[in-house]
Amino acid sequence: MADHSARKILVTSALPYANGSLHLGHLLEMVQTDIWVRFQQSRGHDCLYVCADDAHGTAIMLTAEKLGITAEQQIARVQQEHERDSAGFLIGFDNFYSTHSDENRYWSEEIYRRLQANGHIASRLVTQAFDPEKNLFLADRFIKGSCPRCKTPDQYGDNCEACGATYTPADLIDPVSALSGARPVQKDSTHYFFTLPAFADMLTAWIDSGTLQPQVANKLREWTDAGLQEWDISRDAPYFGFEIPGAPGKYFYVWLDAPIGYIASFQNYCTRTGRDFDSYWQRDTDAELYHFIGKDIINFHGLFWPAMLDSAGLRTPTAIYAHGFLTVNGTKMSKSRGTFIKASTYLEHLDPEYLRYYFAAKLSGAVDDIDLNLGDFVQRVNADVVGKIVNIASRCAGFLRKGFDNRTTASCSEPELLQAFIDEGTVIAQYYEQREFSKAIRAVVALADRANQYIDEHKPWVLAKEAGREQEVHAICSLGINLFRVLMIYLKPVLPAMADKAEKFLNCSLDWTALPGPLLDHELAPFQPLMTRVDPARVDAMLAASAEQTDAGQG
Repeated sequence: MADHSARKILVTSALPYANGSLHLGHLLEMVQTDIWVRFQQSRGHDCLYVCADDAHGTAIMLTAEKLGITAEQQIARVQQEHERDSAGFLIGFDNFYSTHSDENRYWSEEIYRRLQANGHIASRLVTQAFDPEKNLFLADRFIKGSCPRCKTPDQYGDNCEACGATYTPADLIDPVSALSGARPVQKDSTHYFFTLPAFADMLTAWIDSGTLQPQVANKLREWTDAGLQEWDISRDAPYFGFEIPGAPGKYFYVWLDAPIGYIASFQNYCTRTGRDFDSYWQRDTDAELYHFIGKDIINFHGLFWPAMLDSAGLRTPTAIYAHGFLTVNGTKMSKSRGTFIKASTYLEHLDPEYLRYYFAAKLSGAVDDIDLNLGDFVQRVNADVVGKIVNIASRCAGFLRKGFDNRTTASCSEPELLQAFIDEGTVIAQYYEQREFSKAIRAVVALADRANQYIDEHKPWVLAKEAGREQEVHAICSLGINLFRVLMIYLKPVLPAMADKAEKFLNCSLDWTALPGPLLDHELAPFQPLMTRVDPARVDAMLAASAEQTDAGQG
């Protein structure tokens, strides 16, 4: 069942910002990406997963200043936390790096120089709000005032949370700097721009290529149809980032060097491992490149990024996969309700594989939002994983241990049933490939129902009490173990820790490439519990702990 030709695949997920903790919204994307990568690896493909912290920008500089530490100390502290928490959720990065690195500086400068040489960088004067006390230019979110429509005070410079109006900072009544309270003044500065309109034809072909999700392609078309604008890629000092070559006091805007961080992280991986970097990023490569992102950053990845790569003479992504937002119990994550759940808070209370399974059971290949309904979460994990899948192994293992020295039969009693489970793998593999994880999970659970139904109909616990029926019990339970093994092969990308325990119990590999072929006259290890039920009290404790947390450390 393995693919005959191994693919060469590089996968990334969006870079978490180095200004706060990972929360379950970050984990939705990381888990989605990790499942897809593990699936590819299980099929025998050469699939790598790299990521990094997005470590530049005004917000990080201001947080460090507030904490009395350097920006470098701030991003190092957060990176350590991000690595710890992602590992806690079994995210198998091949390389997790930082955009504040020598490799990223090199590639940011190199790509900029190539854009400049190709005539794709422009400069002009821009008038912006300036804080005379902090001595820095203010992004819209750092300006506050009264809403020009409803007059509600203390609203941000781009939209009103009270009435929903959108506007520019210039429209605010009595605007002040959110950083110092000073009244902003207007000041001119030279800014540098990437000439995106020059790539209208290239981007139209990219959008119409059929490789993007329909919702993503439609959204990108809205921007191209409205007319592409030049993209401001510079910021003025003081700014935490990389200075633009030949432009003292001017820095690359964080979104210029953030996606270049994918290249930098992979470069770092190649330096560590001896992997050939160029064979992934040159234009005529046979390697595949996939970006998993949230729907809120489609414009950066779907317009600016491929255009920059094209100008720089580098390959463009094979595809970009966007997902929706995460809600909890039907509403936006909320600190006051305790549903703004940090990754570390979850891990203090619950098994990470519960969430991996639940996310997989809800994720599709579309850009729809995902709801973490905590009541459904408890019920589904307990019913599906513990009540159905683990149950097959636990009920059969006891009989094999007691009566048959933990060995399976020398032949398969129901080869047609086992083959039906194996044949279903073709469809399940297609679901994984297309990121239709919820369909894959439904197919696996349906098979688990069939396995349990087979055991229930043959009643080994009744036969075990009847003299002379030992071989039937042996055959039923051996088949049950082989059916369980097939199910765990299909679930290994979702539940890697449980699969590791199952491999120890089954005394064999659970890679997709191991199919077909039953375990015949095969010795099992003593059965150990594979997963315990979700305790609703632990979910309540997690919500209570989340509600108690303050905003400290949140970016």
